[in-house]
Amino acid sequence: MTEPTTLSSLSSMLSAAIARVAPAIVSVHSHRLRASGFVWKPGLIVTADEALADEGEIEIQFADGSTRQAHIVGRDHTTDIALLRFDGNIAPAGLTATIPALGSLSTVVAADRGAPTASLGMVALSGPAWRSLRGGEIDARIELDVRLRHSQQGGLALNASGDAFGMAVLGPRRVLTIPTATIERVAPQLESRGRIARGYLGLGLQPIRLDDGIGAMVMNVDKGGPSATAGIRQGDVIVAIDGERLSGVRALSRTLGPQSVGSVVDVTVRRGGEPVHFKVTIGERPEP
Repeated sequence: MTEPTTLSSLSSMLSAAIARVAPAIVSVHSHRLRASGFVWKPGLIVTADEALADEGEIEIQFADGSTRQAHIVGRDHTTDIALLRFDGNIAPAGLTATIPALGSLSTVVAADRGAPTASLGMVALSGPAWRSLRGGEIDARIELDVRLRHSQQGGLALNASGDAFGMAVLGPRRVLTIPTATIERVAPQLESRGRIARGYLGLGLQPIRLDDGIGAMVMNVDKGGPSATAGIRQGDVIVAIDGERLSGVRALSRTLGPQSVGSVVDVTVRRGGEPVHFKVTIGERPEP
């Protein structure tokens, strides 16, 4: 009998790991879009928000070919996480918070019309937390050197031991992974509230250049918002927050994450050329 080689042993281990997670992987069919997803908790599926249509019915297809209807519980475009509810009792996929090492093997397990698919690649980047272009807080930057079709977005990324460390999505250059820590932080909020709280100043701002730096001119003020309550007016120019000079309107927006709601900040504005300070309690952004 031929002795197993290192390569055949690795192949068998990967195949077994994929087989363990495959029953929890589903296809997600929304209006003219196909994606993948995974059972996060009984009756709940996590998928890629960007691969989910804005309207219309959603159908979930399982590995055995069966289909079920699902509806959106909540979605967060800043972290690319959407949560769906379906009627069923499929065992959820197990997730690990361990961040894979640079250069380690990774397998993306997704689905195509319900049938499980697998793609093998390598961890091309394993770095610290970062902010997405939409302002979402992602707990680790994990890029994969692997090919991924649109319909495979929302699948699970596994390490060589078969542990799922995040959800695979398409990035601008490589496949990105939304890590377990981000999923476990965002999905429970979507389950309980249907949305992620975001900070709100109640201001419409326009960046302007000043002689000594950058400012943000207040173009309009929500009459019932936090800034109006504090006394900020249209025409004021914000130059600093908590004593730190403003670096731009986008940078200011990025500070208004979920943790900012309820905090009090010192806003320095120029009014008639003179500095004026206001204490603003950051509110929660209203639903659109």
